[in-house]
Amino acid sequence: MSYTDVNKGKIGYTTTAAIDAKLLPFISFGLEGQYGLVKGGDINSDPHNRQFSNQYLSYTANGKIILDEVFDSDFVRGLYFGAGVGLIQNKITQVVRYKPDTEVKYPPLGYLFPGQDKSINIVVPANLGFNFFISDVSGLYKFAFNANAQLNYTFGEGLDGYNDPEGRFKNNKADQFFVFSVGIKYLFGR
Repeated sequence: MSYTDVNKGKIGYTTTAAIDAKLLPFISFGLEGQYGLVKGGDINSDPHNRQFSNQYLSYTANGKIILDEVFDSDFVRGLYFGAGVGLIQNKITQVVRYKPDTEVKYPPLGYLFPGQDKSINIVVPANLGFNFFISDVSGLYKFAFNANAQLNYTFGEGLDGYNDPEGRFKNNKADQFFVFSVGIKYLFGR
């Protein structure tokens, strides 16, 4: 789900691959890659007739605090939160570049929405997730089911492809998107 300069975000998809290593019993460090589709707007219902689709790639480094290692409680078992920093490569595959019905005022094609179809921005992910650990026959934890909610806050205007002037459009927040994911983790060396 996206929150950008367009009126309404839409649901896209994301594929994620990550590798994490525990630095301390309660702190892990990891690298993550995402490939997905972020989209929003609607040419018919958006006040400025804007819509976009962004086929993105992101690479981030992140740290997580594992709460059940900090607090000795079954209530927080498997729960973690974290943050990171990285880069997102934006590739706008569908965008309304010219506002419909403005050809007379802005000849020949109409009002051109400022922005780029390809860009790279800094991204800061914030995570909250849960691991449900599964032990093998010897009692060692080798697998975990994972559920994760991630807010990706971008620095720049590349996520939606629009870089609207503030005097003309409501452009008072950075572009961001949520990723909700479920997956399976394999645990090495445990």
